[in-house]
Amino acid sequence: MNQGTDKRLSRRHFVFLSGSAVLASGWGWPRRNRKIRISPNERLNVASIGAGGMAFGDLEGAAGDDEDNIVALCDVDWERGSRGFDQWPKATRYKDYRVMLDKQGNEIDAVIVAIPDHMHAFGAMAAMQLGKHVYVEKPLTHSIWEARQLLKAARKYRVATQMGNQGHSSEGTRRLCEIIWSGMAGDITEAHVWTDRPIWPQGVTAPLPEQPVPDTMAWDLWIGAAPMRPYNKGYAPFKWRGWWDYGSGALGDMGCHNMDPAFWALDLSDPTSVECVHREDNNDQTGPTKGVVRYQFPERENAFAKQKMPAVTVYWYEGGMRPKRPEGVPQDEQLGEGDNGSLFIGSKGILTTGPYGESPRFVPAARMAEEKSAIYRLEKTIPRVPQGHRRDWVRSCKDGVPSASNFEYAVPLTETVLLGNLALRTGEKLYWNAGRMKVTNNVAGVEELIHREYRAGYDLKA
Repeated sequence: MNQGTDKRLSRRHFVFLSGSAVLASGWGWPRRNRKIRISPNERLNVASIGAGGMAFGDLEGAAGDDEDNIVALCDVDWERGSRGFDQWPKATRYKDYRVMLDKQGNEIDAVIVAIPDHMHAFGAMAAMQLGKHVYVEKPLTHSIWEARQLLKAARKYRVATQMGNQGHSSEGTRRLCEIIWSGMAGDITEAHVWTDRPIWPQGVTAPLPEQPVPDTMAWDLWIGAAPMRPYNKGYAPFKWRGWWDYGSGALGDMGCHNMDPAFWALDLSDPTSVECVHREDNNDQTGPTKGVVRYQFPERENAFAKQKMPAVTVYWYEGGMRPKRPEGVPQDEQLGEGDNGSLFIGSKGILTTGPYGESPRFVPAARMAEEKSAIYRLEKTIPRVPQGHRRDWVRSCKDGVPSASNFEYAVPLTETVLLGNLALRTGEKLYWNAGRMKVTNNVAGVEELIHREYRAGYDLKA
């Protein structure tokens, strides 16, 4: 094994442990990284980088029934963060996460990071370097290099980690894995994943005109490590997702949700190639309005199912594009949940799920009727997460057992999602060497997308 491959996680080398050992995750922990620093406090002191929007939901989920303390809240936009400030008035308020960690670092046990994609890695790294457990919204990072840095830091500082792809803790995703691993659908050689996103502007070809910065916002802090540009409400607080400097487009927003069922059930990692099959209105400023990406994964040994899995092609569709309806499935029969979902083509049957892995079922419905009792009798081999995804992370902070979507799992998933964006942005077929973190065919401009440059004053090293 070359040095580059040895430094990163290979899920082929996971140790699959029994349910009581791994609790909620169902995934083993690399032998050299099995100890997490346990929080010394019975009640976890939680801070958040982000106080409104998605951060508010994460805070509510982590706090549970007021069991844990929300001690500090940071938001660069105090109008956006007002919902969190109002909900937890005793928490100290900040605009700069670095000031928050400097002033209250000794009090804080764990940190939620729920801000625009381009600053995820910086907030998470600063917290981990102080030994703080971290919950980071999806996609974990804005670039592949950043994802590798966060995995390195999680191992180095031995903190509890979790990415905010809540479907990974769901009953549906776990049941899908058990159905596929049972062999009921046969060999899966093709999977299709789709979303209706973007639901924000994309295909915008030029920067937006300058507008006055709201009094409640620290624009320089919002820009952070990205190239500076004048404020416009078309960037913040919501529409940043479509802008490549800040967001990761439709794939970044929904890929870690919608692709997760296939990624886990098919034990995917390290595609050999990723190709842009179709795109519309892509440009250097924003993502495409529509797109299709094709991933190729090699044959692999699934340690969890203890079986070989054949090479598989996975398609991603965005902007409302959909896979072709399989032959024999009636037109009035819903695939996925309609606008979002997954489809698995097996040698013995076809399965579909909703975007978060919910409602796994065979299609057509007549086949599901035949298999319903057999599925009901399938043993639940993967431990469940009754407390929910965010509380699963809180539990991990307290008992040291990895949570469901810890960085050992979340980094390979995020990397696969971001590889799809490399294909969309270049419009090319890319051959990927995961060990070297390199596109091996000569595609102009791709290296700077793997490891982007940062604005002066920002650095990221584990």
